[in-house]
Amino acid sequence: MTTPSAPATPPPLSALDDARLLDLARRTLDIEAQALLALRERQGAGFVAAVRAVLACTGRVVVMGMGKSGHVGRKIAATLASTGTPAFFVHPAEASHGDLGMIAPHDVVLAISNSGESDELVTLLPVLKRQGVRLIAITGRAGSTLAQHADHVLDSAVDQEACPLNLAPTASTTAQLALGDALAVALLDARGFREDDFARSHPGGSLGRKLLTHVRDVMRSGEAVPRVAPATSFTDLMREMSAKGLGAAAVVADDDQLLGIFTDGDLRRLIERGQDLRALTAEQVMTRSPRTVPDTVLAAEAAALMEAHRINNCLLVVDAQGRLVGALSANDLMRAKVI
Repeated sequence: MTTPSAPATPPPLSALDDARLLDLARRTLDIEAQALLALRERQGAGFVAAVRAVLACTGRVVVMGMGKSGHVGRKIAATLASTGTPAFFVHPAEASHGDLGMIAPHDVVLAISNSGESDELVTLLPVLKRQGVRLIAITGRAGSTLAQHADHVLDSAVDQEACPLNLAPTASTTAQLALGDALAVALLDARGFREDDFARSHPGGSLGRKLLTHVRDVMRSGEAVPRVAPATSFTDLMREMSAKGLGAAAVVADDDQLLGIFTDGDLRRLIERGQDLRALTAEQVMTRSPRTVPDTVLAAEAAALMEAHRINNCLLVVDAQGRLVGALSANDLMRAKVI
C-alpha cells in the first residue's frame, strides 16, 4: 500500500522574494485588465437583448451559480436589487430540493457558469424551460449546455486565468462580475434610476442620510430655539443666548415672524465700539434679514449654505410664511452624520 506523500513545506517568510510577490500581483492585474478589455469588444446584440428581456420582466431576476460563480452571483443580485431591478440569489443545489418553488414563470433567471456545464445548473434547465422562464446565461463557453438552453448569452470567456496554475477561477470570475455590473448599470439608466432612488435603497448609508435627511428632521425646535421679542433688554437677551448654547438668538415678532438675529460676533463688535450695552434692546442690536433655510430642504443643503457663508453658530429655520420654526448648528448636522 502506497503511503500518500506529505504536502510540500512552504518556504520560510524570510526567504520570500519581495520582487516576485509584486511581479505576481502586477501580472494578475494585467491578465484581468486584458480580459476585461477583450470582454468589452465582444458585447453586442446579445447584451442589448438581455437588458431588454430584464426590462420586460414583470417578476424578478433570479440569479444562480455554483462555487465561485455563486459568490459572484450573490453580488450581482445585490447590485441589481439596490439599483432598481428586483433580484435575489437562489443556490442551484438548494433549488433541486425545494427552492425551485421560489421561481415563477414571470421571472427571469440569470445563470452563471464559466464552463456552462455545472451539474446542479444543467439539471434545472429542463424544469425552467417547462415553466416558461426566460433564461440569460453568463458563460465562458458558447457551445455549452447552458448556452444552448439560454434565450440570451453573455460571453464571459477569458484567454487565461490569473492563477499561475491556470486553475483557480480568477480572470473568469472578474469577467462575470464586470458583466453583472454592466448589466446593472444599463438597467438603472434605462429605468431612469437616480440618486434619490438609490438613497431609498440605502437609508443607512452616508448617501442615504444626505439625500433623505431634511432640515426638519435634525433641527432644534420649540423651547430649544433661542428667541426673544424686539423689546427684550440686552441683559435678558444674553441670558437667553447662554441658556440655549447656540451662540445666537433670534428676534421675533408676536406671530413668530423672524425679524433678525444677534450672535456672539455681533457682541464682540459692539464691545469693540465701546457702546453702553445695558441700555440697548434686542431690536437695536440685532442683524436684520439674517440668512435662513426652509424646514423642507435637505440637511445637506443647509450644511453647504453654512459653509459657503461661514456661519459658525447656528442657521435659523423658517416655514413658508417666514415664521421661525427651528435652529440648526454644525453639531446637529454632525450628530446626524450629514457632515
